Amino acid sequence: MRRRAKTSSSSVEPRRRATTWVTQLLDAFARRFCSTLLLDAVLVFPLASQGSALAALPGSTRSAGLGGAGVALVGDAGAVFANPAGLAPIRHLAVEGSYEPYLAGTSVTTAALGMRLGRFTWGVGAQMLDYGSEPVIVPDSASGGRRGIATGATFTAADLLGVAAIVYRHGLIAGGVSAKYARQQIGGYAVDAWAGDVGVAVAIFDIFALGASVQNLGGDYGDGGGARMPRRTRVGVTMNYQWPAGEKALLVQGVEGGIVTGSVGLVGRVGYVTRSPTSDASRFSVGGGLELGHVHLDYAYQAFDLLGGATHRVGLRWTT
Repeated sequence: MRRRAKTSSSSVEPRRRATTWVTQLLDAFARRFCSTLLLDAVLVFPLASQGSALAALPGSTRSAGLGGAGVALVGDAGAVFANPAGLAPIRHLAVEGSYEPYLAGTSVTTAALGMRLGRFTWGVGAQMLDYGSEPVIVPDSASGGRRGIATGATFTAADLLGVAAIVYRHGLIAGGVSAKYARQQIGGYAVDAWAGDVGVAVAIFDIFALGASVQNLGGDYGDGGGARMPRRTRVGVTMNYQWPAGEKALLVQGVEGGIVTGSVGLVGRVGYVTRSPTSDASRFSVGGGLELGHVHLDYAYQAFDLLGGATHRVGLRWTT
């Protein structure tokens, strides 16, 4: 009887340890479950002439997967495109790049870098919307100009944007300014513009952040012959609200969630934005990310009913 009681006790103990281990593992996953809700309130002041298409495109793959919400996405190098103060939580160094085959044979490429120096953080970024190349065709005099002759030469078209920012952080509050240069080029014809952004951010650890920025200050200066960049005022926490003048309000919401344990894991992203009836873009965008310690691999997808079918954007971030 004593031997059976001893055997029963020894068999219960491993089961108890296994149950405890499973419970601890589930608790660990629960503690490491991460979710992010984003809200951008965006007030857009349209200008007399259209600006670069880059002004309407998200600056990072993570933002693209969240429907474009990004003014409160802090700690990544890509924050330089939406809110310079979002660079403040970078601990040492952050590098980011992305590539997207866009609509009708065009492509979007971005790159950004941020570095912490004491209480200051500085960052630089560049974006390019490449429209590709087309052959140069001149009128055929033999047909009275009704037909053309290819000369063998080609011309290219592209929108370019460069940004440089500096941020000062004191405690939880950070303020930043940036200068940007935009250039639109078609063949041998080009126009350019200079502008600046100002922004503030309040980041509480890596859990909660508030962000606000005013973009493209000075982008409407000039005699009307240069490029123009629309003024944007943004406040961000959980979702995106836009008031384009003379149009209905646009609501953009983004949700990010996943499981990360030991600095390794997966996250998913969903964005929703209301569109005007004339827009061909899907109201939903989805994305995801692979977290590998300091390295983050991002992906974003958005469907288009007519133009190109869909867009796929991939990006790589590295932060320390």
